Amino acid sequence: MIKLSQEEVAHIAKLSRLNLTSEEEEKYSTQLSSVLEYVGLLDEVDTDGVDPLNNVTGLENIYAADIVDQSEIEQSDIAKNAPKFEDGFFQVPGVFE
Repeated sequence: MIKLSQEEVAHIAKLSRLNLTSEEEEKYSTQLSSVLEYVGLLDEVDTDGVDPLNNVTGLENIYAADIVDQSEIEQSDIAKNAPKFEDGFFQVPGVFE
């Protein structure tokens, strides 16, 4: 059985920007572990001789032309939606250590 520790759940919560109590971490540790165990059942399926499948309908995507157009929104209005906006870019906290 796959069992996520509270530390792993706390790390996932931090990456997701969730503030969890220790009770919630324990609860989600159990719940996420059961989800991973259920998904792990797929490892037991025999897929030898089964061709990869990426489309069951045979339909193809129809893409619209990618046309660059001038926006009517001012950059100053866009900057109002961000806690930190500098040199025309949104400033966000790093996620990699």
